[in-house]
Amino acid sequence: MAAIAAEPTLVKKNYLTALREALIEEMRRNDQMICQGEDIGMLGGAFGVTEGLLDEFGSTRVIDAPIAEAAIIGTAVGMALNGKTVMAEMQFIDFISCGFDQIVNMMATYHYRTAGEVNLPVVVRGPAGGYGGGALYHSQMNEAWFCHSPGLRVVVPSTPYDAKGLLKAALRDGNPCIFFEIKELYRKNEIAEVIPDEDYIVPLGQAVIRKEGTDITFVSYGQSVYHCMSAAAELEKLGVSAEVIDIRTLVPLDEETIYKSLSKTNRVVVVNEAPMTCGFAGEIVARIANNAFNLLDAPPARVTRLDTPVPWVKPLELHVLPSVEKIVRVALQTAKY
Repeated sequence: MAAIAAEPTLVKKNYLTALREALIEEMRRNDQMICQGEDIGMLGGAFGVTEGLLDEFGSTRVIDAPIAEAAIIGTAVGMALNGKTVMAEMQFIDFISCGFDQIVNMMATYHYRTAGEVNLPVVVRGPAGGYGGGALYHSQMNEAWFCHSPGLRVVVPSTPYDAKGLLKAALRDGNPCIFFEIKELYRKNEIAEVIPDEDYIVPLGQAVIRKEGTDITFVSYGQSVYHCMSAAAELEKLGVSAEVIDIRTLVPLDEETIYKSLSKTNRVVVVNEAPMTCGFAGEIVARIANNAFNLLDAPPARVTRLDTPVPWVKPLELHVLPSVEKIVRVALQTAKY
């Protein structure tokens, strides 16, 4: 009797592996793509995202740069002006501030300054976020800086599937993009997913509903999505049904999905781990107040990091960052309003 063929094994991949696959596949697809950053070649990146790229593509396409973020981004702009697609890695997103001028005054404005004649396909990506004991220099979420700079895409994926699909989409988009990778998710096995072998992208500017609900809407992105999911599970025990929206891309922002959810729940809590003052959570709340005020039965609420640097000592770090408990408390207040 003929042997029965075994079913193919579906291997789950983590967030970091998904990002690495995106870079490798795009480098193979586009021979005009360059990767550069500190230690991305021989070391394979501080977290291993670029491991193997140097061996396959060589030192003319995978460039170990000096510790000079302004130079990394400035040369990326120059290469893009000469027909290259460039991935520029920040070893930690905190140090993107060293290249801030090149990003907001050069990279973000070129398309406008040339009356739409010049695109700059540059993706600046790097590890971001707290909860890992990285303290004030290795825990930032500074996405609002770049949302405030017209001309930039801003992306914050929360799942391996989205990390791969959004990075591929950003590299093909033609516009400069700041791509925030949540380092606490890099090797988190609980969120590993089966990722298709075939080529795919996740379109920029499309939110996704991670959990449907009827009583209150959570709007979030990045690691905070998982806190919202856990808070929603706790609220279910208390008879409150929460819907969880992962916006995925901040610029462009999918407002339609948010308003559609509010037409059902009439209450909203926005959650992110950047500081509250002038943070992107406030922008979402402002747009809801301007465009969907009539849908609200309670004031829109925010759960964010406190307006302080992230401490190193664990109890203090957890005190200043959002938590499931904080989200549940604010959600109950909003639900009972």
